[in-house]
Amino acid sequence: MTRVFQLLTPAVLLAAVSLAAVPLATPSAALAQGSLNVYCSVQAEWCQAVANEFQRQTGTRVALTLKGSGETLAQVTAEAANPKGDVWFGGTGDPHLAAAEQNLTVAYKSPNLDKLHDWARRQAEQSGFKTVGIYAGALGFGYNPELLQKKKLAAPTCWKDLIKADYKDEIQIANPNSSGTAYTAVATIVQIFGEDDAFRYLRQLHRNVNQYTRSGVGPIKAVARGETSVSISFMHDVVTEALAGFPVKVQAPCEGTGYEVGSLSVIKGSRNLEGAKKFVDWALTAPAQKLGADSKQFQVPSNREAQLPREAPRFADIKLISYDFAKYGASAERKRLLERWEREVNSQPK
Repeated sequence: MTRVFQLLTPAVLLAAVSLAAVPLATPSAALAQGSLNVYCSVQAEWCQAVANEFQRQTGTRVALTLKGSGETLAQVTAEAANPKGDVWFGGTGDPHLAAAEQNLTVAYKSPNLDKLHDWARRQAEQSGFKTVGIYAGALGFGYNPELLQKKKLAAPTCWKDLIKADYKDEIQIANPNSSGTAYTAVATIVQIFGEDDAFRYLRQLHRNVNQYTRSGVGPIKAVARGETSVSISFMHDVVTEALAGFPVKVQAPCEGTGYEVGSLSVIKGSRNLEGAKKFVDWALTAPAQKLGADSKQFQVPSNREAQLPREAPRFADIKLISYDFAKYGASAERKRLLERWEREVNSQPK
């Protein structure tokens, strides 16, 4: 845990702007020469800022497809025989590692690798340089204190709080089949409690979940709107909603929690391979990573020259587990856990 914190804390958290007025290009428009198809698995504001700035600097037209990392992995897999995308930007690292293992992405050693923190370079080395870390973020809870007070409920502080009967129909988490956030949560719970106890826990949690959303940010947005009391979310997403003026607070679980290394990959069969490599080089620079900060997204960027905004979650205050990216990023393990979750949790009555 200490080693991870020492690697993460010197970095700068990414932030955000409102969605740019320029409309998203369609993927079909990106087939022309000098254009790039980017599959983007971070929030829309950040995706659009990245597309606009890369296009402004290079003249390369960028077409965006916005999907969660689980959905993007499924799309890249389905398109393997006829790839439509060039670059996959962002989203939790486990699906990127699975894509690398399945030979869906290609190796590329950017000259900017030496400018990155150790955890980002480890992601690249572990994947055979088929993906690289561009940010990191810790998993936790978001909650609406006004709703909890109204319902006379205490704020959760530990994973075990979430399975109390008091929280019946009060919790939202995404579906781990479509959301990298939720898959990280499942893998985290397995690593904290051991697999059999973890699935016993997930079945108890299931009774308290009112909805499994498609995207990882869906639950905290529902908390912000007062539609549900508690979410399982990345902590930086909770901070984003709080800074937007919504009544939400963030909590790191007392037992410990996992974290993501958000990643960046070049898709095998890219129709603009040189453009894709240039995009990777650019995305690993400090000015490009500052676009996250300009979009109010509070992940820890991988470039060492970043600064840590005062609003960002402090890893010194979070009990981080030694998350096993090699194991839980493996495609067979991911498939097995998701199948078990579907069979033993999602299919069960409330």
